[in-house]
Amino acid sequence: MSRLVVVSNRVAPPDDKNGEAGGLAVGILGALKAAGGLWFGWSGEVGDPDAPLEKVTHDNITWATFNLCEEDYEQYYLQFSNAVLWPAFHYRLDLVDFQREAWDGYERVNQLLAHKLKPLVEKDDILWIHDYHLLPFASECRKQGLNNRIGFFLHIPFPSPEVFNALPPHEELIEALCDYDLLGFQTENDRLAFLDCVASVTRLDHDGNHQHQAFGKTFRTEVYPIGIEPDEIAKNAQGPLPPKLAQLKAELGEIKNIFSVERLDYSKGLPERFLAFEALLENYPQHHGKIRYTQIAPTSRGDVQAYQDIRHQLETEAGRINGKFGQLGWTPLYYLNQHFDRKLLMKVFRYAEVGLVTPLRDGMNLVAKEYVAAQDPANPGVLVLSKFAGAANELTSALIVNPYDRDDVAAALDRALTMPLAERISRHGEMLDVIRKNDINHWQERFVEDLKQVTPVDDASRMQQKVATFPKLA
Repeated sequence: MSRLVVVSNRVAPPDDKNGEAGGLAVGILGALKAAGGLWFGWSGEVGDPDAPLEKVTHDNITWATFNLCEEDYEQYYLQFSNAVLWPAFHYRLDLVDFQREAWDGYERVNQLLAHKLKPLVEKDDILWIHDYHLLPFASECRKQGLNNRIGFFLHIPFPSPEVFNALPPHEELIEALCDYDLLGFQTENDRLAFLDCVASVTRLDHDGNHQHQAFGKTFRTEVYPIGIEPDEIAKNAQGPLPPKLAQLKAELGEIKNIFSVERLDYSKGLPERFLAFEALLENYPQHHGKIRYTQIAPTSRGDVQAYQDIRHQLETEAGRINGKFGQLGWTPLYYLNQHFDRKLLMKVFRYAEVGLVTPLRDGMNLVAKEYVAAQDPANPGVLVLSKFAGAANELTSALIVNPYDRDDVAAALDRALTMPLAERISRHGEMLDVIRKNDINHWQERFVEDLKQVTPVDDASRMQQKVATFPKLA
């Protein structure tokens, strides 16, 4: 039986008793437990890259991690991954800071990872690679002589050619991606955007059933919307609140809570969200003193300037809005720049009348699904969801909004706050059915099963493919 080898930028530690790594780790571990195998990636530490891999084995799973040197951390992770690919893939070319040295470092680290992984891979293993840090990883594996089946899943959006082709190494990246046997995306729009990017630089042929040929390579594309563990989330959400939260809930009394939690990131639309809440207070004054908007946004990538800027902007806006609308005994907006335990957040979700999830662009956004799963089916809250989140393709019974239109979001918030119980129950039930059907286990089982169906290609066949490389379009 084939082993599964998972490669990701970061590896969830095997002793993660608190489940802080979230649903992705649950899905990957489920796949690894079923097939047995290896989880390989960066340790998260800056150190000696030539040090032996750190390995831990439990049951039939091995975790193997390595360190990055300071230069590789700067160029591969901070600069190219998070100052070029992340903003570009979220349609923020204005924030892209391309440096040739960073691209060289990104290629170098992907080559290094393939070199470190090769001795660990057995002939029949299948490889599942994750996310934007590792776009050229399959190409580097092929150069190392690995002919195993290799699949890739992109957790973030894939941009249109107008955006992607603005990246100086876009041709190298798109050709490298075609070395994967199976490419998975969150939405059909992302899958088609990838194919459009391929077709913009070379001839692209289709062979039915989402099979394609380009650059003399054959690959398949599919859509695999990532899910959550709805039963586990419901279990964590139930039961009594911790004493401090119970006291806070009692103090709120009849005040309705609009709740939102996101990483502090410009793709999440947090400043626009604050302005939409301000529009709610301006356009619907009947809610004054009766609602509170709580935004939790822990710092991420705090050493990147764009993230420092947005933190300062949010602190300024929160103070301005509270100064404008606040009253004695009522603070309309609470902004908390701190981390909270994930299990605790599920309990908070359950007691929030409105879940506000309005990113400007998001691959999926699992917070939206977690909010729905955490609700009391007999008295659920209402989800207000951005049309630009991948989750909007599945959670069509949410109140779908354009996050760039503050009045549209404000109107949806007013509707959510006043929605009758019967409508809330109906909308929640429809969304929960979808979440249960497409849970995290369904996601990983579909991907792994499809990857197993790929016919392995030997060295001779790969050389034949290279000879047949299609010419670029004029």
